[in-house]
Amino acid sequence: MRAVVQRVDGASVVVGGETVGEIIGQGLCVLVGVTHEDTAEKAGQLARKLWSLRILEDERSCSDVGAPLLVISQFTLYGDARKGRRPTWNAAARGDVAEPLVDAVVSQLRALGAHVETGRFGADMKVSLTNNGPFTVLVEV
Repeated sequence: MRAVVQRVDGASVVVGGETVGEIIGQGLCVLVGVTHEDTAEKAGQLARKLWSLRILEDERSCSDVGAPLLVISQFTLYGDARKGRRPTWNAAARGDVAEPLVDAVVSQLRALGAHVETGRFGADMKVSLTNNGPFTVLVEV
C-alpha cells in the first residue's frame, strides 16, 4: 500500500456538489493507493503508521493530539509514466480488491481511536486542503 500524507489545516472532499468528508483544523489528508500484493495485514500496518506518524506541529502524531484524518482512495498513486506520455495503471489493484482494503485502513484507524472522514470510492472527487508547511510525505508498507 502507498499513501501520500499531507499535514493540513483543514481539508474536504466534495462529490457532486455535496461535501462527503471534511476535517477542520490540524490533521492529515491521506491519499491511499492499493496494489495487487496488498493484504488486510498491510492495511492494519498502514493505519498504525498513519495514527502514530510524528509530522504534526512539535513532532506530534494524530494519536498524541487527537487530530483527525481525511482518507481518500486514489488508484493513480500506482500509475507508471516512465514510458511514453500516457501513464499505465497495471500496478493498481482493481476496485473490487482495493475498496475493501481502503475500508480496512479506515476501520483500523477508527479502532485505534481516530476520527476519520473519507471520500467516496470510485467517485469523481474534488479535494480541497490547506497544506501546512507545506509538509508532504510518502508512506509505503
